[in-house]
Amino acid sequence: MQFYHEIITQKSFVFLQGLKKEYEFVLIGGWAVFLYSHGLKSKDIDIIVGYSELAKMKEKYEVLKNERLAKYEIKTGEFDIDIYLSHYSDLGVDIVGIEESAVIKDGFLVPKLELLFLLKLFAWDNRRGTAKGRKDELDVFCLARLPEFDWKYYSQMVKKYSFEERHRLFIKLLKTTKEIKELAINQQKMAKLKKDILGKLPK
Repeated sequence: MQFYHEIITQKSFVFLQGLKKEYEFVLIGGWAVFLYSHGLKSKDIDIIVGYSELAKMKEKYEVLKNERLAKYEIKTGEFDIDIYLSHYSDLGVDIVGIEESAVIKDGFLVPKLELLFLLKLFAWDNRRGTAKGRKDELDVFCLARLPEFDWKYYSQMVKKYSFEERHRLFIKLLKTTKEIKELAINQQKMAKLKKDILGKLPK
């Protein structure tokens, strides 16, 4: 299963592994989804860092401030590293809460599964209709079909972070999607996935 070119995703992951050796961060975005689902690989790298780690990164890389999107960026020419900070960036979910409840997955610190799902819903809602939005959509399904997904906890987080409208959008997407070729989900598998998720969601 491939969404981006294999050469680019490989370079991106090697860069990510290098970052892990030098800095402390919570990995979010497509690569975090990949660590959970082993589905589609990512291209850009998305991380949450503390202000001291950002200062350390500035010593080695040209870190650009993107005030419009309230984040910092490192551009390699082939993929970007997007850097988010608490009390500055808006990810739809409290960044401190993400950091405090983060778990280790394949050696990386990542958000709890259900919080990562919320982050992906937030990104998808903001980028629907674009190529990146399509990747967000696929990532949403990669996470939603994981057997360990806790739909009760997710529903609590929807209320906590006022994600009701985005949740409705997800349910609409779930009900109207017939198959997902990129994830090898045919109509039969999609019908089962819909039934499973709708059956687990609190009434």
